[in-house]
Amino acid sequence: MKVYLIGAGPGDPGLLTIKGKECLHKADVIVYDALANDALLAHARPEAECIYVGKIAGNHALPQDEINALIIRKAKEGKIVARLKGGDPYIFGRGGEEAEELLDAGVPFEEVPGISSTIGGPAYAGIPLTHRSFSSSVTIITGHEDPTKPDSVHNWSALARSASTLVFVMGMKNLPLIAENLIAAGLDPATPAALVHWGTTTRHKSLVATLGELPQAAVDSGFTNPSVIVVGHVCSLHERLNWFEHKPLLGKSVVVTRAREQASGLAAMLTELGAEVIQCPTITIEPMAEYSILDAAIQGLASYEWLIFTSVNGVKYFWKRLAASGKDSRALCAAKVAAIGPATAEALRSRGIEPDFIPEKYIAEGVLEGLLQRGVKAGTRVLQPRAKVAREVLPEKLREAGALVDVVPAYETKPCASRKDEVLKHLAAGTLSCVTFGSSSTVENFLSLIPAETLKAHPEVKLAAIGPVTAQTLAQHGLPCHIQPQDYTIPALVEALTKEL
Repeated sequence: MKVYLIGAGPGDPGLLTIKGKECLHKADVIVYDALANDALLAHARPEAECIYVGKIAGNHALPQDEINALIIRKAKEGKIVARLKGGDPYIFGRGGEEAEELLDAGVPFEEVPGISSTIGGPAYAGIPLTHRSFSSSVTIITGHEDPTKPDSVHNWSALARSASTLVFVMGMKNLPLIAENLIAAGLDPATPAALVHWGTTTRHKSLVATLGELPQAAVDSGFTNPSVIVVGHVCSLHERLNWFEHKPLLGKSVVVTRAREQASGLAAMLTELGAEVIQCPTITIEPMAEYSILDAAIQGLASYEWLIFTSVNGVKYFWKRLAASGKDSRALCAAKVAAIGPATAEALRSRGIEPDFIPEKYIAEGVLEGLLQRGVKAGTRVLQPRAKVAREVLPEKLREAGALVDVVPAYETKPCASRKDEVLKHLAAGTLSCVTFGSSSTVENFLSLIPAETLKAHPEVKLAAIGPVTAQTLAQHGLPCHIQPQDYTIPALVEALTKEL
């Protein structure tokens, strides 16, 4: 048995430490807070038990003493427990109290430090807490204490005279009194001050004003908890060093409907640009239950003059069956290979195959024209490994040209309802910016979860399609396509979203 008290960092999942990630992966039980990003749970093993005990102002899922008892109980069952806490466990995270409880109960533990919101939030807002020209020390203070009580532990005069950068956490409710006490103690009301709300996350925003003006500015701008309060001349650097808030998609919420196996590239690009990505895969990619047709085609590969791959998944599952038959890429030596799209081409290159043809436009007409120019004619034998259910346009057009086309299923897609509730929550709150569709099947499956009429009731939500076929499927349901790239690729789609959102 063992308990790891892990700092989850201030919100950006990329700020979790490597050791924290390793501890999450080996844990049997993960007990996590509201301020710990849900994306971090992806580091857990599938069989791990994840228990939410979030605490935010005025709403505690579980009181602290019950959290302590829960951690101890799970550990004494012989399990490895990861206690995942926002920020750093030992900086206003009550991690020290939990460690003492574990020690008294005879449960071994380790503390895994995390980046505190007191450091991370200001850093993302362009506010270095120390700077040779302004401040050589930092004081971190709880703002949760009532500053009016006579036995306050805060020495306001010392804080006002210190020339230190002051960082208050959990202090939004008391912001007017904090400013009042500092000014009464002699701090110049013209001293620069700042608020950083949900620092480092996709909901991040900041505000800089003078200490005297900050409380009213906070009200005018709608700042609430969780926000860090920073007081000191380092706040004057915000305008120059504020790098995070210049990300073009910061504050935008984008739904990705691609299968989880395909979504990582799109999600990563959108996240890098600051977007909140809601992964709502409407399909899953699964192997076929039976592969006799594909296996027979692989045995007869030498008879085909062309192989056409239309997706990364087609390449992936074809090569799995190729390996299962005792063959490798050398088995394709007699055939030319077409790759529909750059990602498919890269999947082939990673297996030692340089495509003979990559069309400029990834629609059936463009592919057909290119193949005909490269010698496909009447009698040419063509093999197309693809999804069990897919559009028949390309093989039909090739057959019209006289080619002998064998379409063989390499994998199948099945509907998936993951995170539907998350999308509905954003719709209801009016915080959803865009839904992206990478194929007609994602449109059909998404609308089976969230009806077209629901989307029509939210005209502020942009709908993005990777190409004209997908856009046409939206139109068939009476929905507009607001965003469509000129090139039908994921990078082009991301570029179009950046311009339009």
